[in-house]
Amino acid sequence: MKDCIFCKIAKGELPCFKVYEDKDFLGFLDINPTNPGQSLLIPKKHYRWADDIPNFGAYFEAAKKIGLAIKKALKPMAVCYVTLGFQIHHAHIRIMPRFE
Repeated sequence: MKDCIFCKIAKGELPCFKVYEDKDFLGFLDINPTNPGQSLLIPKKHYRWADDIPNFGAYFEAAKKIGLAIKKALKPMAVCYVTLGFQIHHAHIRIMPRFE
């Protein structure tokens, strides 16, 4: 999609701080985090909603890898996985560490 910020990040047209990458997905630190370590996981191909992604299970397994790395590094009370997608129309999982 031409004007999609996440498509531009996936193509390397805009910078990001990568925390995960495989052939289908890209994880990076959120530029406006609620808490330190908050990350986003996007499919490299444009999909509007998370459940549009053909390999839905692999998508959440990739998110889990990021979440486990956050737990190891930052020791949060919990890590939340959020898939709202109303502000940016490219599927993404917000991986949010929660501290007491």
